Amino acid sequence: MTLLQTIPIVPSADEISSKVDSARIAAADFATTLSTDPSAALHKLGQDAIHFGIKVLIAILIYIVGAWLIKIVKKSLVKYFEKRKTDKTVASFVTSFASVLLTIMLAILVISTLGVNTTSVAALLAGGGVAIGMALSGTLQNFSGGLILLAFKPFKVGDFIEAQGYAGTVMEMSIVSTRLNLPDNRSVVIPHGTLANGNINNYTRNPVRRLEWKVALEYGTDAAACEAKLLEIAKTDPRILDSSTPGAAAPMAALFSLDDSSVTFVLRGWVRGADYWDVYFAINDAIYKQLPESGFSFPFPQLDVHVRQ
Repeated sequence: MTLLQTIPIVPSADEISSKVDSARIAAADFATTLSTDPSAALHKLGQDAIHFGIKVLIAILIYIVGAWLIKIVKKSLVKYFEKRKTDKTVASFVTSFASVLLTIMLAILVISTLGVNTTSVAALLAGGGVAIGMALSGTLQNFSGGLILLAFKPFKVGDFIEAQGYAGTVMEMSIVSTRLNLPDNRSVVIPHGTLANGNINNYTRNPVRRLEWKVALEYGTDAAACEAKLLEIAKTDPRILDSSTPGAAAPMAALFSLDDSSVTFVLRGWVRGADYWDVYFAINDAIYKQLPESGFSFPFPQLDVHVRQ
């Protein structure tokens, strides 16, 4: 059998007309039988109803068993990927794809069990292929975006990312979308089409990150003394890394800018990704408490007004 023979052909107008005529003839025969021999007609109708009912029961049974088998397959895939320590992003994508594919196969099997000619259904889908393609263009774009994300791996499950105006932890990646869990416990689903074509800020890709604190003090502050105090505060926290850690550098402090009502100093230090916010808030608290104790004053906005008479 050649490939052309396997492609479903849309029924011609003559074939459709022939089927319609056959249906009309069958209806006319049933009406004639019903008028001449009602008991025989009703008996045949009852037999047809019983046969169709059996088909419906078999279809329901196939659906229940098939849905159960699909769940088993999904669980088996999850266990397999966990055993092989496969990347969670790849595992989530493949599991979702397999689930969708098996569900489509199950739907076709149930339809064929009911006696519907699947070749005719495929022919109708082929005839409406253009319309279906236009309707599913967004879904296909999301699927393609998922393949791009899977190939280039800008993030993985468990990473904290910022994309499309949302910042959260990647919980799972299906074939058409990625689900984020936001810090306030909201769940956001982002389609892969827009996700793959936009900027993705990954906060947890690198093991270490740099923190920065800017401190505004009044004019007249001893710059060298202030920088030394800021470094002392940083070095008292063991979570702030030094140059011995790969990818990190020793803490530094410097005069950052001369503003209208204050001079701004900057303190920079490297920490591990898991310690980022804890260290940030702890050093903020230490700066606010210890600088005034060491004689450094935070400024108030000042405005000099000159009056001329």
